[in-house]
Amino acid sequence: MEIQNVLSGLIRKRAELTAQVEALQMQLRQLIMDVDNLDGSIRIFAPDMDLADIRPRTVPRTHIAFMGEVRRTTLNALRETGMALTIKDIALRLMAERKLSVSDARLVRLMEKKVGSCLRNLRSRGIVQSEKEGGCFLRWKLV
Repeated sequence: MEIQNVLSGLIRKRAELTAQVEALQMQLRQLIMDVDNLDGSIRIFAPDMDLADIRPRTVPRTHIAFMGEVRRTTLNALRETGMALTIKDIALRLMAERKLSVSDARLVRLMEKKVGSCLRNLRSRGIVQSEKEGGCFLRWKLV
């Protein structure tokens, strides 16, 4: 019976991953067609241009925040709830607001570090304060 459960879970995961691979392959095909169309347009205006000289630019990461965005979201979360919140609570709110995947554990941890840094900065400026909760977690609230 256990083997059947494991097997069905593995089959489900394989189907999920193959669907992701197919979606990415379709996206790659579309991007290649877009690049070909752009190359054709460039050749119309500059037929002698060597397109190999155009170096690819790096795509900005999706988790990069605009200046003040983490601070604004953190303060809004503390104002709206009126309660003391943990860093994880605020990080999950930030990710939901920015439509980032909360199932990506590494990204959640990165956002927690950003929020923690922001909160420590705000605490040093006297805007928020932290209080110990039962275990080793801190809860943060506005002063």
